[in-house]
Amino acid sequence: MPEGHTLHRLARLHTQRFGGRRVEVSSPQGRFAAEAAELDGTVFERAEAFGKHLFHHYGVPGSVHIHLGLYGMFGEAPLPVASPVGQVRMRLVGPTHWADLRGPTRCELLNHAEVARLVARLGPDPLRDDADPDAAWARISRSRSSIAALLMDQSVLAGVGNVYRAEVLFRHGVAPMTPGKAIDKALWCDMWADLVELMRDGVRTGSIDTVRPEHLPEVTGRPPREDRHGGEVYVYRRAGQPCHVCGSEIAIAALVSRKLYWCPRCQA
Repeated sequence: MPEGHTLHRLARLHTQRFGGRRVEVSSPQGRFAAEAAELDGTVFERAEAFGKHLFHHYGVPGSVHIHLGLYGMFGEAPLPVASPVGQVRMRLVGPTHWADLRGPTRCELLNHAEVARLVARLGPDPLRDDADPDAAWARISRSRSSIAALLMDQSVLAGVGNVYRAEVLFRHGVAPMTPGKAIDKALWCDMWADLVELMRDGVRTGSIDTVRPEHLPEVTGRPPREDRHGGEVYVYRRAGQPCHVCGSEIAIAALVSRKLYWCPRCQA
């Protein structure tokens, strides 16, 4: 599932290509046809991301709420428009580019009140300037749940997924099963600041890179990571491989239906 930096990249891209312009909206698949007809020919005001949610704002008609889920993706290209390929839920055509949305978990037209209610259920997003890290800390500091589970709870913290969760815990030497209430405020502030920096870098580059300069392949002599997700990481999807720092075998376990990765020595 895409993490928050991916949605913020899409929001920037869609605002650049479609913002402030009249657009054509359709649903070749048909599942979004009624909503698309209502939006067709209106002005696409801007796109906005909040956590793992993407919003296309159209003013009076409302906003298209998109959650990509596990299989959703956008395909985009300059004009001219090509024939639809596969199950295209929503097609967006602007003056210079077009974009096709396939396979999202959610693609729905919401009014302003519905958008506000959805956003109100989410925790602070490290990539947003209006984020309040103390709101997340208030939930974490009184919870007996593990910090690993809390970081993935979108009502506690919005936009952090399995990769950023595993990597920020490693970078701060935190054992994943540590209860939230055992995390002190100073440590949380350091973790939040790290997430902000790492995720902003992800927006800029389009990949998740979390390895510090002194542990990069060109410094240590180890082979670069070979993984379809790309990016240099410490523990994510590295179960059974040696830790880049201490050489211990990276561990794996299931937590809240997701795979959890950590170094038993560095995160003792």
